[in-house]
Amino acid sequence: MKPKTKLGLTAIATAAGAYFLYGKDGDKNRKKLKSWMLRAKADVMEKIEKAKELGKEDYDAIVTTVEAKYKKLKSTDDVEVQALMKKLKSQWTNINREIKKATAPATKKAAKKTTKKK
Repeated sequence: MKPKTKLGLTAIATAAGAYFLYGKDGDKNRKKLKSWMLRAKADVMEKIEKAKELGKEDYDAIVTTVEAKYKKLKSTDDVEVQALMKKLKSQWTNINREIKKATAPATKKAAKKTTKKK
């Protein structure tokens, strides 16, 4: 799925963040968070919002870019950075599912509005 609208990309970023913090392992994820991890996730979400298209390859490239940035910092542990990025990359299936949920109702509402105008 490659949404091209700003609304679609914002929904993707929101879904990604929400899934990581409140999804299946949300409680465990929130307990393990460090401040740099929150900034890294925010960087990923910001890049998602700026993307013109987003598929699995695009998402993985974004995560890899953010990973390189955080590995350079002295305040981070390379092993922790790698583990977080691996976890983020593994979430694509769930994020994609959330994207479909987030964008599907908007499409149905738009279809109903055009039908009423006729």
